[in-house]
Amino acid sequence: MEIKRAVTNKRAVVLLFIFLAVFAVLVGRIAYIQLAKEVKGNDLVAMAEERYNQSEVLPSERGSILDRNASVLAEDVPAYHVLAVLSENQGEGNYIKDTEATAEQLAPYVQLEVEELANMLDKGKEEGRYQIELGPTSRYLPYETKQDIVELQLPGIQMEETTRRYYPKQTFASHVIGQQSVNEEINNIGLEGRLDEYLASTDGAIEYSRLGRVNSPAENITLPQDGADIQLTIDTRIQASMEQAMSQVELEYAPEKMTAIAADANTGEILAMSNRPSFNPNQYGQIENYLNYAVTDAVEPGSTLKMFTVAAAIEEGYFNDEQMFKSGNYEIDMNSKIHDVNPDGWGEITFEEGFHRSSNVLMSKLVLEDLGIEPFYQYLEAFGFSQPTGIDLDQESPGRLEKGRRLDAATTAFGQTSTMTPIQLIQGATAIANGGTMMKPYIVQDIRDEEGESLQHGESEVVGEPISAETAAHVRDLLRGVVTEEHGTGNKYNIQGLEVAGKTGTAQIAEQGGYLKGHGQYLYSFLGMAPYDDPDIVVYVSVTKPNLSSDQSGNDPVSTIFNAVMQSSMAYLDLEPNDEELQEEAEDQGFHMIEAIGERTSQATDTLADKDVVVIGDGDTIEHQEPEAGTRLLEDETVILITDGDEKTIPDMRGWSRRDVLKMVHLLDLELDYSGSGYVVQQEPIAGTTIAEGDVVSVTLESTPPQEVDETEEETEASEEDSSDE
Repeated sequence: MEIKRAVTNKRAVVLLFIFLAVFAVLVGRIAYIQLAKEVKGNDLVAMAEERYNQSEVLPSERGSILDRNASVLAEDVPAYHVLAVLSENQGEGNYIKDTEATAEQLAPYVQLEVEELANMLDKGKEEGRYQIELGPTSRYLPYETKQDIVELQLPGIQMEETTRRYYPKQTFASHVIGQQSVNEEINNIGLEGRLDEYLASTDGAIEYSRLGRVNSPAENITLPQDGADIQLTIDTRIQASMEQAMSQVELEYAPEKMTAIAADANTGEILAMSNRPSFNPNQYGQIENYLNYAVTDAVEPGSTLKMFTVAAAIEEGYFNDEQMFKSGNYEIDMNSKIHDVNPDGWGEITFEEGFHRSSNVLMSKLVLEDLGIEPFYQYLEAFGFSQPTGIDLDQESPGRLEKGRRLDAATTAFGQTSTMTPIQLIQGATAIANGGTMMKPYIVQDIRDEEGESLQHGESEVVGEPISAETAAHVRDLLRGVVTEEHGTGNKYNIQGLEVAGKTGTAQIAEQGGYLKGHGQYLYSFLGMAPYDDPDIVVYVSVTKPNLSSDQSGNDPVSTIFNAVMQSSMAYLDLEPNDEELQEEAEDQGFHMIEAIGERTSQATDTLADKDVVVIGDGDTIEHQEPEAGTRLLEDETVILITDGDEKTIPDMRGWSRRDVLKMVHLLDLELDYSGSGYVVQQEPIAGTTIAEGDVVSVTLESTPPQEVDETEEETEASEEDSSDE
């Protein structure tokens, strides 16, 4: 009995020790877990937070890019990704069962071939994937496409909402605005890239806890931070006119490339800037030309540089309008000779006429015989050439002044050998337009955070005074003659009612150690300003290697762009065209417009029987008129009378000036869409179509009225204007 009790006691002791050992291990383990908060490498705190805490993203928005009047040029909008659920575990109707049928219906909306999409879905099923994405073309789809896909009611096709960058005006100033890349490994371009630190946003978050109570209020809220808005100096109306005209030239002449810039001469603000080839930033992966030629393209500028050569000569007292020189040829040394577009010359002509005719000989003589080589280059540097302007755009080129030989100076004088960028030419031209004061060009007007506080503000900056106000005025007089004088090379830029001054350029293009030859194988340009006596706008346009017919000159495509931009610019600034000559003509006629409003239609038309009268509407009484009563009428000016009739039809506007079209558009509250400059040759809607307030009227204008289309203007500028014989 005692033996049995002893055995039992031993077993109890063993069990006790085992229990104590297990207990110690458990206590130790619990203590370890309490201290380390980890089991088998799993963070218990994180697991608890994941189970009991929920976090919801508070989305932020990237800053918008706006024009000077706060019109949106780039913004974030809702977008959608397509997801394909392949797992059968989702139940009938919630996954893709028939890959072929799904592919046939979905493929057109994600820009894939049916077979390619079907293979993608089949491969996903074979790999046991729960769901897959359908490639880059199925991402960032617009709302309209998302709705179309939803309406297909395809089992297993889901739409995930996100945001995408949207550029509502398409190719509008695309090289300036740039593009936000959908690929994080690829940098943004344009201002989207340069100002990304301001535009970028940071998402916020809100956390919910289930510990102790269900969906308790968040203890931790991180508010989203939206990106700052960027407001540019770009004006939509001027930019739109520029884009439209450049597209017209691109279609008609198919040039190799084009550049155009419009700037406020008094402030340096860039009002419009565009290039061709261009791109639509909404179309990812389809950019052929990333370069903004306006700032990157350092080229031989051609005769546009002559305005700066002459400015230097006038400032130093070496340019007398009436002084004579022999045109045609000028020998630099034994092996080098400069010649004019007319190698035989125009005989002995004045300096003034030589400038109007764009004489290379005159420019070379001024530099080598009068001004001097070193002072000449000092003036070019004072005008900002050979150094970047500092405009707030990337990849600006400094250009290059070639200073090695006498020949380099002689050819630089008329725009060959040395190189400049379009933006440098604009900056230099502000000195001539602005009384000798040169303004730095800039394009970012303001950067404001989400609270409206300004983070960076663009301001006008004087960057030099290379010439006096008197010299600037003298140069503008000469530039005005280029446009108005019969022997001037810029007659195509003489816009009715505006006093344009400027200089044409036909620069040779250097390729493979030599210069290209042949009709159209040049860089054609025009650097102009208006109104010439006190310019507000400076515009540069260049067109490289356009396809020209034998009866066309480089001025044809260039003037199409320049004239459209200049007219739009003047209207934007609310500058009344200088109508001095028109008013003098009206004074000679002595006829004042009658008060027709309230008169019977028949009586008003009888009174104006000898005038060009257009009556719009079938009413018996005149309700509106243009011009206003008391205004002096020109001999061929169109009088527009609007009656009180309910139905109004558009008249035949062929032969009307843009001025007349604007009268009608204003009276009827219509929207005008126009291209070109001069007189109407085409219109839409056609004459006789009923129109209503807010309708869009489109017209095509050309420099020659329809009845005069067979008459051609003699060209004064040959294609080899800037050539030299070395």
